[in-house]
Amino acid sequence: MPRSANLPCRSRAYGNGADRSGWLLGWLPWDDDGGQVAADASRHARFHIWRGDPQNLFRHHHRGCSCRACLDALSCARRTEVVHYIMGAGGRMTEKERELLGRGGAGATFQRSPTDKPPFTLAQIKKAIPPHCFERSVIKSFSYLVHDLVIVATLLYAALVWIPTLPSVLQLGAWPLYWVVQGCVMTGVWVIAHECGHHAFSDSSLLDDIVGLVLHSWLLVPYFSWKYSHRRHHSNTGSLERDEVFVPKQKEALAWYAPYIYSNPVGRLGLLAVQLTIGWPMYLSLNTCGRPYPRFACHFDPYSPIYNDRERAQVFISDVGVLAVSLALFKLASSFGFWWVVRVYAVPLLIVNAWLVLITYLQHTHPALPHYDSTEWDWLRGALATMDRDYGILNRVFHNITDTHVAHHLFSNMPHYHAMEATKAIKPILGEYYHFDATPFAKATWREAKECIYVEPEDRKGVFWYSNKFSAP
Repeated sequence: MPRSANLPCRSRAYGNGADRSGWLLGWLPWDDDGGQVAADASRHARFHIWRGDPQNLFRHHHRGCSCRACLDALSCARRTEVVHYIMGAGGRMTEKERELLGRGGAGATFQRSPTDKPPFTLAQIKKAIPPHCFERSVIKSFSYLVHDLVIVATLLYAALVWIPTLPSVLQLGAWPLYWVVQGCVMTGVWVIAHECGHHAFSDSSLLDDIVGLVLHSWLLVPYFSWKYSHRRHHSNTGSLERDEVFVPKQKEALAWYAPYIYSNPVGRLGLLAVQLTIGWPMYLSLNTCGRPYPRFACHFDPYSPIYNDRERAQVFISDVGVLAVSLALFKLASSFGFWWVVRVYAVPLLIVNAWLVLITYLQHTHPALPHYDSTEWDWLRGALATMDRDYGILNRVFHNITDTHVAHHLFSNMPHYHAMEATKAIKPILGEYYHFDATPFAKATWREAKECIYVEPEDRKGVFWYSNKFSAP
């Protein structure tokens, strides 16, 4: 097997690949008997990500690493390269290799995120990113928005004019196709409105809020209400006490019937179906899966404990926006019929809501990601406890909110059209603190629903990991 000339800085990856366009190969310093050598160097160098294609499998993503650990690893007299084609059928792996590298799929093991304080600062991460990545262009932002709205309008025209002229049999296929495609494109619009809430759309906060209010109201989202709770999510990511969304419970806090639901496929499938259909409105209305508050919390209530006195007026404005769109939908239903509104608008909106829940769930739920209590949590470690995912062509449709989420949590006011470049720039700095899982999202959803049920501390007090172990019910 050919030896490499260089060893790159380590990145952490899971599933079917370390890069959206490449194959994942792992490098480990092993002696001729299969035992690991250079233990002092391997902590840095044992999980190197290689990227290539069938014509050039050894072309590397980050060439020429000259850090001391990599140079030490290169100096080992006895080693062999263990190459794993994790994408596809994959090579044969020993139990030791599975423990170190992990496998995608059900029952997989994963190399967990480091929980020590990172050896870098936020300022050092920012310095690695080209300065233009932080520049917001109102023209460019509007170009993405207009692009999405043109597609939405074209699909709407097809639904109103073209699909009704098709034979009944063809309509049975045309309507679901419209729902899926329209729902995906509208999710892209949702992401742009989300950027407005982060002040990433333009240099004008007023313009961002106007655009965000209009777009989110159209999607029945209370813009300012969600903007403020989402801001607190970004301020407290990974905190068991203060995070705002998909806050995992500890085992003792689970309901008595939890083992009966989570321990069988039918129960898990039913739970996922509920989450993906009504999970988003339940979160907005009832704070389901949100941060526990001392009293009832609701995104539509200006006096909810989620908000402070300065935010209550804007929560009311958000309610007015949602109410105005709701009245418009009522007028349309009165004129064209209830089922007309369901076919044209409501079903695509259900798909938007499903994508929103799924994307957020997979970004923050993974066996390799830690959570912290107040004794251990700090902002940087919490922000890094997120997972980039690969949704294939939908990455572009969703404006890369899916595969650049780590960078988004570090710099939430960065426009989405610079996030890919920024992600590539910060990977060498983050090293093993960067997380990417290319497992297909459907497979990953089922795996996480099975394995990430509650959190519990293990070796280190204040650091919590996902688990799924129940005693026999």
